[in-house]
Amino acid sequence: MRKYELIAPCHFGMEAVLKREITDLGYDVTEVEDGRVTFYGDEEALCRSNIFLRTAERILIKVGRFHAETFEELFQGTKALPWEEYIPRDGKFWVAKAAGIKSRLFSSSDIQSVMKKAMVDRLRDKYGIGWFEENGESFPVRVFIMKDQVTVGLDSTGESLHKRGYRKLTAKAPIAENLAAALIMLTPWNKDRILVDPFCGSGTFPIEAAMMAAGVAPGIKREFTAQRWEHVAGRKVWYDALDEAAEAADFSVDTDIQGYDADDAMVSIARENAKLAGVDKLIHFQRRDISQLSHPKKYGFLITNPPYGERLQDKSELPAIYSALGERFRALDSWSLYMITSYENAEHDIGRKADRNRKIYNGMMKTYYYQFLGPKPPKRERKIEKD
Repeated sequence: MRKYELIAPCHFGMEAVLKREITDLGYDVTEVEDGRVTFYGDEEALCRSNIFLRTAERILIKVGRFHAETFEELFQGTKALPWEEYIPRDGKFWVAKAAGIKSRLFSSSDIQSVMKKAMVDRLRDKYGIGWFEENGESFPVRVFIMKDQVTVGLDSTGESLHKRGYRKLTAKAPIAENLAAALIMLTPWNKDRILVDPFCGSGTFPIEAAMMAAGVAPGIKREFTAQRWEHVAGRKVWYDALDEAAEAADFSVDTDIQGYDADDAMVSIARENAKLAGVDKLIHFQRRDISQLSHPKKYGFLITNPPYGERLQDKSELPAIYSALGERFRALDSWSLYMITSYENAEHDIGRKADRNRKIYNGMMKTYYYQFLGPKPPKRERKIEKD
């Protein structure tokens, strides 16, 4: 099988989580940079990483890297890349996204235009034709330019990997599925522990947790651009990866995962999304205000994305919401609270300084992941949970 260098972009701050995922899949990580992880793999790795990775944005095949400070250098560097190894003569190709940071080249539209011309020049010479109809399969290209180093990747994914296919209905300010998965992975939670999201909205945290508990691959119900690139990865390789994913799922697992929301409509949306994800029987959704948050058992986890102004007409409501969260959290014996928010007075209103705090960009919004750590269960209770 042919070896590829694959690039997996992710949310800034989630690189270590994604690196661990890739390593657990059995692949060698070669580089970790801000917002992306690079690793080696074959056709099977291309398929499996698209289907199994929970925290990546997409999977790119690295076509090449070169230095460019001028558009002429960009043109020549792009033209020197082996595009004919990936794009057939009828392929539809374009630079879908270009980003320049701390580089002399930063205009996205100009970068896209110059690179498209260079690709056409290269393929015209290789195929001996003067015009490309581009009526075949799609080959989108993505480009990162950091400190004048140009990294070029072919996008094998298409729609971002956070689109699992289950979230047809959303709240006003939903958290991305892959970010929710990454935030859960930053906690010690596992399928034997309790998880409650008291502001569940469209259900993303509980659904992602249930999928992890049941071993459901996040990409099992969606399609990928590279599924139509048979010269890169044949259908059998994709079928084998999908069969592996189907065999790994275990819906008989016992879970205690709950999602609450004060809005009846949101609870209905969350239930429908969980059903589409195939994990509705593993989650209990309920209309419940934050003031009613309670649970009879110990050592559980609150993992949540509470309101922080973007979803509320009046930000003056936030202190009361966070104060109620803090009050109910203190009443939960031995629990831990993990919360992503941009609300600046979160710790003050909750009434406790977080044990850990991680800055995370949720899209373009700077947020913080506050971690209020509870005690670990006694060893005897941990053994009972496992048994």
